[in-house]
Order: sequence, then C-alpha cells, then structure tokens
Amino acid sequence: MIKAAVIIPAAGSSRRFQSSRAGVLGSATKSKIEADLAGRPVFLRSVELFVNRPDVGQVILAVPPDGLADFKFRWGDKLGFHGVDIVAGGETDRWQTVLKALEAVKEDCTHVAVHDGARPLTSERLIDRVFQAAVRYKAVVPAQPVTSTLKEVADVDEAAHEPSDPVDAILGSAGRPETAVRRVIKTVVRASLAAAQTPQVFEVGLLRRAYAQIAAGKLDPAGVTDDACVVEALGETVYTVEGEPTNLKITQNQDMELAAAIVRTREHGKTATLGKRRLFADDED
Repeated sequence: MIKAAVIIPAAGSSRRFQSSRAGVLGSATKSKIEADLAGRPVFLRSVELFVNRPDVGQVILAVPPDGLADFKFRWGDKLGFHGVDIVAGGETDRWQTVLKALEAVKEDCTHVAVHDGARPLTSERLIDRVFQAAVRYKAVVPAQPVTSTLKEVADVDEAAHEPSDPVDAILGSAGRPETAVRRVIKTVVRASLAAAQTPQVFEVGLLRRAYAQIAAGKLDPAGVTDDACVVEALGETVYTVEGEPTNLKITQNQDMELAAAIVRTREHGKTATLGKRRLFADDED
C-alpha cells in the first residue's frame, strides 16, 4: 500500500467562474472553491474525498497567499479537525501552488496525489483505481476518452468580412446580440485522445524532480496545464486509468448547477438504500 500526501490546489482567482456568475442572484461568493454545493463548500467536498482513506497520510490545502490568514480564521478549526494542513499557494499560476505545497509534504509519504480543489465529485472507485495503479507505476492519471468531434479553429479575419449593407456599416452590431465566430481549420482525429482528470498520483521523488525543472529554469511553465505534463517533460512515462464523466471540474456557473444535480441524485440514492436496509433489517438478522 502507498502512503500518499494529497495536495489540493485551491489558490486560483476563479475569474471564469465569477464572470459566469455575473448577475446571478446570491452570487456574492468571490471564489468557486468556497461556493456552496448542496450545503457544503466545494473545497470541503474535495477534501472529504481523502481524509478517511488508509492510504492517505496527509492532506494539504493550498489557498491564495493574500487570503491565507482570513481563510484559516473561517475554516481552520473545521479543517484542523480533519487533520488538513493549510498552506499558502502561488501568486498567479497553479504550478507555483503545487511547487509550494510540495515543500510541506511529510518525509514518510511515498507518493503525492494532486487533486483539483474544484473537482468535488470524484468517486471512491476512481480514487481506488488511481491509487492501486500507483503501486506499480510511478505516474498515473485518470483520463476520459474524448467522444465529441474535435475541430481545430482560428480567429476570423474580420476585415475580410466587412458588412455589405450600408446600414450595417454605419450601425455595426448596435441593437443585435454579439456572437463570437471562429473558423474551422480541420477536424482532429480523436481515437487516441483522452481528457485528463485528477487525482494524479506520482512517486514523491519523481514529482519533486519534475518540478525542479521549472525552479531551475529548464522548463517553461507557460505550457504547464497539469502535473502530468511536468513529469512528461522529464521523459518519464505517464500511465492512465479510466476516468469518469461525472468527475467534472467546476469552472463556470453551469458546472455548479450540474454538480449540484449530481450531488442531489447521489444523496437521494444513499438515503433510499439506507431506508431499504432499515426496512428489511429484521429479515437480514
């Protein structure tokens, strides 16, 4: 069995989430990780996925550095009860947050799992798959096959599409809804493509070596979108296990609405199962 330190990066600015919440009633929450999801904040649901696992030795929640004291004041007691370490994340980028959190990993941890703070719906079965594979492989990520048709697109040259109607030339888009238009370059073959998810699990020494590339200036962090790509830059092989379509990352308000519906469905199912157990308890005895 592995002993993992789970890093949960939650230091992002939530710009896309805030933008999608503009004008929504009751949308005063500044950060998506603290937004209410069926009675509990998003980040807490993400934390709760790992705190009671026997193969997890530490949970590290990395939050915005300028809001660290305030976050600890509001949530420190509750997270302390779960044994969660709260640390300051990066100023701007996710890779900075993971790099800082790595400094807090305990020496007796054999692996590091990195899980998005805004991905609260991960099932226990998925986490089991990733952790079990990590016993054999040094770098494992869950991934979901791409089922949509993919198009490579580019911006439209607006100068080549000047309005032919004189009225349009004068008024432009006044009074009409704006619609973003891009042109298709080609259809991308999707057979070998998969959408990466989290938690992503790595042997602790491997992940430290991978992030040392950035700290040493050997890897441009501009293209870093997840932890696996940092490991790939070392020339190491990353393996995948089956992901889940419901393991979504909350980015916009629509994602929150879908996540809430999934939580309600799951909790209703648990309630119904518990009710059946109580109803037939005498028969089982």
